[in-house]
Amino acid sequence: MRRFLFFLLSFYFEYSLAAVQVNQTAPNFILTDSWGKEINLSSFKDRVVILEWTNHECPFVKKHYSTRNMQGTQEVANEERVVWFSIISSAPGTQGHVSGKEANVLSVKRGASPSNVLLDPEGDVGRMYGAKTTPHMYIIDQTGILKYQGAIDDAGGRGFASKDLAKATNFIKKALEEMKTDVPISSKTTKPYGCSIKYKS
Repeated sequence: MRRFLFFLLSFYFEYSLAAVQVNQTAPNFILTDSWGKEINLSSFKDRVVILEWTNHECPFVKKHYSTRNMQGTQEVANEERVVWFSIISSAPGTQGHVSGKEANVLSVKRGASPSNVLLDPEGDVGRMYGAKTTPHMYIIDQTGILKYQGAIDDAGGRGFASKDLAKATNFIKKALEEMKTDVPISSKTTKPYGCSIKYKS
């Protein structure tokens, strides 16, 4: 009984008290991008915005990029004029931390096409959004309302390394299509999977 109560409490605090909730206003933030430019989220309220938490050394992120699953999702977003922010919240000295110059090299090397790569070494924005894993995805609509948060697709769980991501349900592509046709998003919140974000302690 004690174990069951502990499980319920853990579930409640992890999912019910998330830092941000769908259908609520997404918190504003200002971060410096990989080119040294200051990016203010509030400047993009007339555009759909996707936030992707990333860590290039995470095996899950590596697979999404090596199979071009992430780049393919970015390309769909770009076709719809969606703003895509890749956010790095790894603290200095931890896995995935990079300088702006290194982030730019990575984008070219991987053939990635985010609108900007944002650096969050203090982890303030990641914690504000309750980002837990890499990848962890969020979609914000043109009015600044959070419409989706969670995994990029349903390929998480056992056997991820051997799964064909092309056969998975891509929650981001699906949500963008639903938003475009004014259909209610069928999956608004899913459980993210991947490596834990290496926040500053």
